[in-house]
Amino acid sequence: MIRLAAIILLLFGIAAEAHAQAARNAPRGPVPADAPLITDLSSHLIAITSSFTGTELLLFGAIDEPGEVIVVVRGPTSTSVVRRKRQTFGLWLTRRSESFDGVPAYYAVASTRPLAEIAPPSLLQRLQIGANALRFRYAGKRNPDDVNEFRAAIVRQKTREGLYQDNTGAVDFLGPKLFRTAISFPATVPVGTYQTEIYLVRDDRIVAAQSTPLFIDKQGIEQEVYDFSRQEPAVYGLVAVLLAVLAGWLAAVAFRRG
Repeated sequence: MIRLAAIILLLFGIAAEAHAQAARNAPRGPVPADAPLITDLSSHLIAITSSFTGTELLLFGAIDEPGEVIVVVRGPTSTSVVRRKRQTFGLWLTRRSESFDGVPAYYAVASTRPLAEIAPPSLLQRLQIGANALRFRYAGKRNPDDVNEFRAAIVRQKTREGLYQDNTGAVDFLGPKLFRTAISFPATVPVGTYQTEIYLVRDDRIVAAQSTPLFIDKQGIEQEVYDFSRQEPAVYGLVAVLLAVLAGWLAAVAFRRG
């Protein structure tokens, strides 16, 4: 009983710290009215619960003079492993795998026009704007000639999963200065701290930019279970096995009675 109370107090402490961290990272103070670029999100927090099936956020803003707008949303980075399989005696077996570091779990870009018509390739590459401009760090000891094929496979897979999005023309102007765009997140979006970047481009140059954080976190019982699985992995695994055995036994009893 004392141990359970300690776990509950610890969970409340973690939640309080997360709230304090969000407050520290939130935008501070209003942007000057004469700034060339003013933007904001409809919400800076996405709460993932048991009923979460994906969501959309609205990003809106205003510019001082006509220009092109690019919006980039980057998720937390991690290591990604790409496996190449080949059919051997009727079975698909992994013949080779390559690892890459610094792979964003989520990446979305929206713009008023195609990126190639807004900014030069050198600028897009330097700021890693566009999925093809992302620089994944090869984690292997050697650098094979076909390493770019494995990089492209990461982009293709995450695009199929809805985690990488290219929304050309999705930034809409509601007049000469006001603009908006919708950013969609699938049900499988990972938790973590995201970064939203907005660029104002004129004559192939970035004349203004803003960046604001976005937090995606589990809420409710999902958060408690997630924290418990990280803090007590052995106990969590044992409980999961026992629940699976119990469910199987109850199903067997129900079928026998039927």
